[in-house]
Amino acid sequence: MSENFDPKNVNLSKYKEEFTEDGLWEKIGSVAKKAGKEVIKNALKLYYAMVLGKATPSQIAAIIGVLGYLISPVDAIPDPLPGGLADDAGVLALVVSMLVCCSDPEVVKAAEEKIKEWFD
Repeated sequence: MSENFDPKNVNLSKYKEEFTEDGLWEKIGSVAKKAGKEVIKNALKLYYAMVLGKATPSQIAAIIGVLGYLISPVDAIPDPLPGGLADDAGVLALVVSMLVCCSDPEVVKAAEEKIKEWFD
């Protein structure tokens, strides 16, 4: 990750317009192997916390922002560059660690099942 990048300083609200469910699946499909299981699992935890009704409205706003950040081609470190997913990984991990809804057993199970389907 870039020495100057701090995921805590990312304004996620400006990425909300980038989020679409189709865009999320397309992005995950295109970067899954490069990003790795943990990064994709964090994205899935966020997604499932939202769609399974485990997130509050304010948590949903944060989730949409961070998933929009993942989808956006314009972020702190452009994805095509070497290490270009490091900023996405940091922001995803930070938000997942901050939102209790992401550790809900049903959310974790859904994310792990999808990871097994894709990576195993």
